[in-house]
Amino acid sequence: MFPINETMGQYSELFMLLAAGTYTVAFIAFAWDLAKSSKALRAVDLKAAAAAGASASTTAKVPVGAGVGPGSDRPTVDRADSDVSGPAGRAERPSSATGRGPKGASVAGQTADGDMRYAAERRVPARVAVALTVLGAVIHCAGVVTRAIGAGRVPWGNMYEFLTTGAFVAVAVFLLVLIRRDLRFLGTFVIGLAIIMLVAASVAYWTPVGHLVPALQSYWLIIHVSIAVLSSALFTLTFAMSALQLVQAHRQKTIAAGGDDKLGFMRLVPSALSLENLSYRINAIAFVGWTFTLMFGAIWAEKAWGRFWGWDTKEVWTFVIWVVYAGYLHARATRGWTGTRAAWLSIVGYLCVIFNFTIVNQFFNGLHSYSGL
Repeated sequence: MFPINETMGQYSELFMLLAAGTYTVAFIAFAWDLAKSSKALRAVDLKAAAAAGASASTTAKVPVGAGVGPGSDRPTVDRADSDVSGPAGRAERPSSATGRGPKGASVAGQTADGDMRYAAERRVPARVAVALTVLGAVIHCAGVVTRAIGAGRVPWGNMYEFLTTGAFVAVAVFLLVLIRRDLRFLGTFVIGLAIIMLVAASVAYWTPVGHLVPALQSYWLIIHVSIAVLSSALFTLTFAMSALQLVQAHRQKTIAAGGDDKLGFMRLVPSALSLENLSYRINAIAFVGWTFTLMFGAIWAEKAWGRFWGWDTKEVWTFVIWVVYAGYLHARATRGWTGTRAAWLSIVGYLCVIFNFTIVNQFFNGLHSYSGL
């Protein structure tokens, strides 16, 4: 163990402050991308609708078909109802107003790819936002590393360190997924949560660099907490997706009923079904990680206190989280709990994670009271 270095701790706090500032600018850039792209798409739709209306008015009375002319016995057919434009009576939407959902299904009011693949268009604000997020993550990583060097250990010993490290892992996972999937629509939500976590860590949970309590001085800290942090980061992503899924489902229902689209920026977000499917897959991975968190925590408890399970408040709520997400996966896979019900269950699971970290750590005494407050 290296001696405590207060100077490195001060550098860490400075890096955290710079990271929060960089994330804030990235958050603004992501929001700007949504607003600007939504406005541009709306303008394209209005132009396409005007062009379609003008074309329909000039061609509605033009007869079609060979041999049709004055005195012909064949009835006059409107071009709008002919095979040239599609089945009779079907109103064709502009291409910019539709998107592809799972298995190629067309979803009204969408422009995002249902498979969340990158499109060919150049969205400058989104690229700027991602670049700023990468810069913020590098600075954030420097803050985590200098905290670890200053303490001479892994920086997961109290709520301040867990929050700052958890925020970094959430952003890092988001950036890694961006390599394969176009999740830039999640930028405002993920980066917004990271900013909240950093601010909460600095304002409410700040703890000076110090030694660990004896129970935490074990290699199990690295194993148990690292998996818990990674699982929590994945749950953060699925929470954002589930929240967007609820908004998108309501919007799609409104459009299907003939209502006005008042959330134009949601056109850059995939369909509710696409969000649900990806959220389900990520939750399944995070659930496996949380299962190992629970198992390794029990093994560590036996090493530290001589028992695997003692119904400590922290242990109970860790198990509650496991049960909620297990119920979510089971209900969706075997009981048909899809759509908004699945989204709400995923959100409830994440709220349990937040409750376990904040309320349980602060207001319930137990063997896991390591908040540093």
